[in-house]
Amino acid sequence: MTSNRRPLKIRDQRIMNRFAAWLSQRSVTPNQISVLSVVCALAGAAALVWSGQQAGGERSIWLIVAALCIQLRLLCNLFDGMVAMEGGKQTPAGELFNDVPDRIADPLLIVACGFALPGFESAQWLAWLGALLAVMTAYVRVLGVSLGLPADFRGPMAKQQRMALLTGACVLSVFDPLWQHPGLILWVSLIIIAVGSGLTVLRRLIGAYLRLQRRGIE
Repeated sequence: MTSNRRPLKIRDQRIMNRFAAWLSQRSVTPNQISVLSVVCALAGAAALVWSGQQAGGERSIWLIVAALCIQLRLLCNLFDGMVAMEGGKQTPAGELFNDVPDRIADPLLIVACGFALPGFESAQWLAWLGALLAVMTAYVRVLGVSLGLPADFRGPMAKQQRMALLTGACVLSVFDPLWQHPGLILWVSLIIIAVGSGLTVLRRLIGAYLRLQRRGIE
C-alpha cells in the first residue's frame, strides 16, 4: 500500500504530522477530507472563471483566492492519506475516495484557467487538452498498478507540478498591469501543462512497457 503512495517530502515535516495526528483524533475521516478537496477545487475554479470577468484590483483578489484554493486542495490530498495511513483510519473504499476526487479536481482547475482568459482564443482548447492529458497521466499510472507494476509518479508534469505551476501563474498574474499582455502568464502556464502532461504520459507509458518487457523475460 505504502509503495503506491506519492513520495512527498512535506509528509515528513513535524508540523504536518502533528496536524494529521490532531485530525486523526477527531471525528474526521479520510474520505471526508478527500471530498473536501473537490470542494476546494470547485471554489478555486469558480474564482478563476470569475477573475476573467474582472479587471484591476478585483481580478487580482480573485486570482489570489484561486491560488489559495489550489493549495488547500493539495493539503486535503496530503492529509487524507496521512489520516488514513498514520492515523489508522483506512476504509475498504478508501482507494476510490483517494483517486476519484483527483480526477475531478484537476480538470476543474485547468479548464477554469482557460475560461479565465477571454482575450485568448486558444485558451479554452489548450485548457481542455491539458485537462485530458492530466487525467491520462493518472490513467497510465493506475493501469500500470493494475498490471502489477509499482505506481509511477514520474513527471515532468505530475499533479504536484501542475498545481504548483497553476498556483504560481495565478500569483504572478496579479502583476499583469505592469506589462503589456495581461493574461499571458496564465496562457503560457496552460501550454506548459499541456506539453508537460503529454510528456509525462509518454514517459510513464514507456516506463510501464519496459518493466513489463523485463518481467516477461525474467
